[in-house]
Amino acid sequence: MKGYVDNIERATVENEDFRRVLYTGRNMQLVLMTLPPGCDIGEEVHEDRDQFFRIEEGEGEIRIDGVANRVEDDFAVIVPAGARHNVVNTGSEPLRLYTLYAPPEHRDGVVHKTKEQAERDHDNDEWNGETTE
Repeated sequence: MKGYVDNIERATVENEDFRRVLYTGRNMQLVLMTLPPGCDIGEEVHEDRDQFFRIEEGEGEIRIDGVANRVEDDFAVIVPAGARHNVVNTGSEPLRLYTLYAPPEHRDGVVHKTKEQAERDHDNDEWNGETTE
């Protein structure tokens, strides 16, 4: 197995897609996200998986169980399984981040150019057990 090896900061700041799954293992998944100003991921709860967020560019809030946490470049946040959460771009520039799901959340290789596309595909992008390698 090769795993995933790359300059994650460069990959994140160059990403223009709302969601891009880069790598899916059996127990963890790496996903890039870019939220335009005013955009959010949508409030959600993952009952069975933890989630890690790393902000590379921009500013916003990551809300966890009703508490708004200001974030900006170089911030990291862990959302434990079962916590209601949302990521909101409160700045005037794109919010660029990567996230790790443990275990995976989305189908391997999925790309959603926009939040609207992600919402339309929601019922079809659940992880099906397939990994990158």
